Amino acid sequence: MHSPALEAALANIDTVFNGFASPHETPCERCHLPEETAYLRTPYTSVPLDVVRMYLFEVSDHFDDHDAAMRRLLPQGARAMAEGVLEGIGWGDHGLSQVDWRSWPAEQATAVEEFVHAWWQDVLATPKPPYQVAEVFETCAAIARSVTPLLDRWPAHPVADVHLVRCVDWWLDRLLVDESPFTWFLYGAEAAVPELQSWLARNAPARLRAQGEPDLAIRAGLLGLPYDDRWAHPYWADPSATN
Repeated sequence: MHSPALEAALANIDTVFNGFASPHETPCERCHLPEETAYLRTPYTSVPLDVVRMYLFEVSDHFDDHDAAMRRLLPQGARAMAEGVLEGIGWGDHGLSQVDWRSWPAEQATAVEEFVHAWWQDVLATPKPPYQVAEVFETCAAIARSVTPLLDRWPAHPVADVHLVRCVDWWLDRLLVDESPFTWFLYGAEAAVPELQSWLARNAPARLRAQGEPDLAIRAGLLGLPYDDRWAHPYWADPSATN
């Protein structure tokens, strides 16, 4: 059962993007069957889930009008993401991260933004979401081209903090050496790394300790130090003493 906010966001996506199509799409002869591309040209028709997935994770140069294709797929694509049935989350470059959806008409851009925020918050409140939370974070950050709205909406709550443990464990080794822990976050990731490091250093240690993770808490706190000071910290010589 989705949260009311996510249900409202999905309903708004359905309304705003109802009837969209990409009428001039032609198929990539090596990759797509003519009948698959025909779905992009035809509004008010249900697209098979495997075709939705294929096009949502296709590279942009395989489209005549990538923006129009993404609008066409948004109602089914957003619902598949929310329901956990869209294969590819965390394993591919989502099409919405490749288009400048913020330049779309305000009603459309708002609908996309509200869906991303509501989906993220719904996942954080779900004890066993269908995707790894770090993969949802990366997908949402890539679409938003920022980690700010996700971090701002990460509450200090027992379920959300269990997810925080898993994400920190996933990200920490790369962040400690000032590298991006992301694979598919291509636009804006460089600026996101110091922001994520700073947020974790401020907010994660106490929450990680409350989850019984003192070691992760100490290393997350080290992200707030300059690089050389981080690696000169006594923790690396005697972790048990600093714990």
